This record gives sequence, structure tokens and C-alpha cells, in this order.
Amino acid sequence: MCVAATPPPPARLTRRGILAGAAALAGTVAAAGTAGATAHEGAADGGDRTARVRGGHLVIRNGTLLDPATGEVTEDAVVVIRDGTVRAAGRQGSVTVPQDAGVLDAHGRWILPGLVDAHTHLSTAAEARDAVLKGTTSARSGSTSFYQDIAVRELARHSPALAPRLTAAGVFVTPDLGETVLADPDLTPLARLGEGVRSAEALRRVVEVNLARGADVIKTRVNERAGLPDQDPLAQVYSHEQLAEIVAAARRRGKGVLCHSYSEQGCHDAVTAGIRSLEHGAFVGERTLHVMRRRGTYFTPTLTAIAGLAESANPVLAERGRAYLPVLQRAVLAAHELGVPLAAGTDSSGGTVRPVGREVELMRAAGLPALDAIRTATTGAARLLGAARTVGRLARGFAGDAILVDGDPLADVSVLQRPVTVVRAGIAV
Repeated sequence: MCVAATPPPPARLTRRGILAGAAALAGTVAAAGTAGATAHEGAADGGDRTARVRGGHLVIRNGTLLDPATGEVTEDAVVVIRDGTVRAAGRQGSVTVPQDAGVLDAHGRWILPGLVDAHTHLSTAAEARDAVLKGTTSARSGSTSFYQDIAVRELARHSPALAPRLTAAGVFVTPDLGETVLADPDLTPLARLGEGVRSAEALRRVVEVNLARGADVIKTRVNERAGLPDQDPLAQVYSHEQLAEIVAAARRRGKGVLCHSYSEQGCHDAVTAGIRSLEHGAFVGERTLHVMRRRGTYFTPTLTAIAGLAESANPVLAERGRAYLPVLQRAVLAAHELGVPLAAGTDSSGGTVRPVGREVELMRAAGLPALDAIRTATTGAARLLGAARTVGRLARGFAGDAILVDGDPLADVSVLQRPVTVVRAGIAV
């Protein structure tokens, strides 16, 4: 059985209702009015780039500024943020400081751009706020069950102190949608498919509904899950042809695809099908890494999530985590040495928001130099999100997102896990 080849619903007619429902699920109605700010800043995610978000005025001074793009370290630095955007950054005395802005004294601390979590699942306003407090000022969703990430993206635009700027993925393109068939009336016909979402028509349908609802990227899988003890993460659920169908449907609307993966064959099928980024990828092999380098495919290994499995109370998951983590660390180092672009992602979900600084620490432990590890959560991840000109640096024209940390991150990247202060769009959170 397949889905009737009918056109996707027009976003203009139904998107408002879907966003309203997602906002209720995300708990954003009560939160939306609690972050005070004035002025505006351009959106820096993959969605509607004409949208505007509220930003503030702030001067950060007396700290040590690190530019991840160049590795340059500036002592006694000043960063001027106006209307949520960096207007100037440099050494004290070389930057004109406006008299009407608030001042944040960073004396004795390092100043870095806000961090980017390229794989997370933010489903509530509380999770979004927690992510910001832990230093994540930009993020890419790894999907949600009922379009909550689209509501979180809108919350971030209106009240930036409450949520990271978010690239939303909508719902997962997966064989078994489960309760997600109730996320949108136009998904419900898929519930009658005995074989699940596998036919070309069904795959296209989920992609098209996602895009009609405003998703910025598409999330799919090639393997089963590692976090469920009754699933085999090396079992393949979609073929190269099915993945190519998903990629083609997304590309017709100018969108990329991120793909959950573990086995080498699954990774290879996903990469050659044209995905934008490979997620998890514990057993990705050298042949696939070479293809990734040629194509510019990103690798988001989510080391934090795999390390978390090793701490599970479930013996199957704990053993899986212990076995997978060193394999994945070797894959990360091999990818880095080959020139495959890397992005930091925590795969946070289920109410637990992990600091993306932990992912940077695990990148460093895998063998990356400290600066390159930091880049995976700044300039590198920003490029993956399509925000290389607005996110990942504190330079003129970039988003006024920053973290202040106690200690030199080039000597000890673990300080990124514990930001002393987070600034989001010129607002000290």
C-alpha cells in the first residue's frame, strides 16, 4: 500500500494552527513575554530570514577575547553589541564605547562566542532556556515528535534570552512514525501503511509535510537506535535508494538532510545518497570518510550521547556505550586528519540538556587540538547551520551571543562546560 500522490498542504492555510499547537506543547505561551529587550537582530538560522528578533545593547570589557576563526587572542578586550549585533570588537582603546549601553565587566575571564549545538532535541520552553544557560546560543534540532522545535525557533526570535536561535527539523522521517502521525492531519493517512513509511510516495509525503510546516532541515535515519536496548544499531532500515528519495524531496525545496547512522554500510549509503551531515556514525569507515571529504559532508558524532550510554543503568546500553565510544573517538580523529568537517552535537533529549562544552571536551579527548575542538562548536557548526556569517565569532556584523568562562579554554577546554555568564543577542542571561 502506498500514499496517494496528492500535493502537500499549503503552509499558508495551516501553518498558523500547527504552530499554535506546537507552542502549547512547548509551553511557550507563558514564557514568551518574560525576556525584556528592545531593538532587533536578523535571524541567523535556516528558516525565514526576513524574521526579526529582539536584541539588546551591551558592552563586554576587560576580558580576554578568543576568535575561533583565526585563533587570535586579544587581552583587555572590548565587545560592543547594539541591537543584538556585534558592532565592534578589539583591544581597549581601539574601540569606541557607546555611553548608553550596559556594561558587563569580564575582568579575569575569557570571552568566546556563544556555542552551537548541531544536534539536540528541544521540546519545551524549559529545555530551551536550560540550553541557553549552559552556553548554547544557536542550535540545530534533531527532530521533535509534534513540531515543538518550530515553536521553539519562533520563541527564540521573539524572546532570545529564552531559547537558542534554532534550525528546526520538524518530525523524523522514519519507518515507524508511531504517535507522530498525530502531529499533523496530513500525516494521518500514513498510519494505514502496513509496511510503514518506506515507499517513495510515503517518504516524499513526510518530507513535504515537514517543509510545508516550516522545517528548515530534514532528519532521517539509516540504522536503528543505539539508545534502545531491544534495537540493533547496526541494522539498516532504509536503503540507498530510499535515502536518495528523501534527499531529492528535500533538495527540491533547497533543504539539506541530517541522517542518524551507525554501521559503515549505512553511513556509506547515506553519504552517497547526498545527505548534508552524518549523525553519530560510530562505525563510519575510511572509504566513507574520503567520500565525505570530497562532498563536504559534515560529521556530527554526538560523543556526549555515546559516552552517556556507558553510564546507563541498563547493562545492554552500558556495554554498548563502552564498546562504541573508543571506536567513535578513532573515527572522529580520522575524520579530522582527513579534513572532514566536524560539528559538535550533544543529542540532548528527554528533558536532559547536556552542555555542548562537554562535546568539545570529548572532541579534545579524541585527539583534536584545543582550538579545532572549540571550532566544532563555533565556526564549524555555524557553517553547517548555514550561519557562517552571523554565528561562531564575535566580530562586526555577527550575532551578539557570547559566553564568559573562568580560565583559558585553549589550555583546558572543560571550562566551556561551566560558563559564568551567557549573553544572548546582547542580553546578559
